[in-house]
Amino acid sequence: METNLISIESYSMMRSHVIAETIAEQIKKEVKKMKTVIYFVRHAESPYIEDMERTRGLSDKGKLDALKIKSVLKYEGIDIFISSPYERAIQTIKHAAGTRKIVTFEDLKEREIGKIGEMNFREAKLKVYKDIYYSFPDGESTISAQGRAIKTIVKILNEYREKKIVIGTHGDIMTLILNYFNNQFDFEFWESTSMPDIYKLEFKDHELIEVKRLWLE
Repeated sequence: METNLISIESYSMMRSHVIAETIAEQIKKEVKKMKTVIYFVRHAESPYIEDMERTRGLSDKGKLDALKIKSVLKYEGIDIFISSPYERAIQTIKHAAGTRKIVTFEDLKEREIGKIGEMNFREAKLKVYKDIYYSFPDGESTISAQGRAIKTIVKILNEYREKKIVIGTHGDIMTLILNYFNNQFDFEFWESTSMPDIYKLEFKDHELIEVKRLWLE
């Protein structure tokens, strides 16, 4: 009789454990559904051509890397493809998008550094990161470029809630967007990024909860 009672109690405990695990798994799935995921894809290598900032495309290496990006994103279950209006950003995600439309947003374009005079490019970038209100002639300050990009990101998070979104982007504007949500993303982060690069961002509503690098050089 005592043995039967122990067996019944053991069965009851096991059953309760299984039910608890099932509920926990369902909760995890529901939480996962609630997340909006953005994949920032920094454009692949693009030879600099003066006065062709919007229209210059990818180098031969850049074109090969664009095919690799397609492989990285293949099983991510992407719903939407969005890009900066610059050709090098569009070309970088074109293979991944396949026949799907790539929606462009003007305010996701790269930050315009402006006329930096005798200063080298790295020094100029460092200056505008350290003084977020400073801008070179014909250029954008950090606060200005970040502001116009964030308005678009918020719009995307609202419009494509709980979707998986690829955004073809640029190193500087990507860093400024990330910096808005987490100030650990700064000049040093910008300098560490590669061409191309891929970062997976998970949002709960407008809160950035996780960033993971997917690109392996």
